Amino acid sequence: MLPKQYRLKKRSAFKATYKVKNSTHTGGVTLFAGLLKKENEYPTKVGFVVSKKVHKRAVKRNRLKRLMRESYRLLLKDNKLGNSQKYMSLIFVGSEKALGKNFSNIKSSIEKLLERI
Repeated sequence: MLPKQYRLKKRSAFKATYKVKNSTHTGGVTLFAGLLKKENEYPTKVGFVVSKKVHKRAVKRNRLKRLMRESYRLLLKDNKLGNSQKYMSLIFVGSEKALGKNFSNIKSSIEKLLERI
């Protein structure tokens, strides 16, 4: 599980990240990046979203969120996040294309997104 200090929770934080309009997409996963940090004192907060429009069943949506969260956690553990730590917040949004994919596909998509940003 992703440690509490890295989680993006507040609705206002999600809105502020979306408002920046800095995004990239690959493999059914979209990454929205917030503002750049001025100082590197605090960790980057991360949120994971799968809309109800993507799939009707909560089980499917939650599985995709778990896969994205776990792949980010493993990248964080291995320090393979690259330039993504320069941002205050990141939001990963899953789409219909990502629903049927397995863990390795989701992890490679997230790695590509973090390299691009």
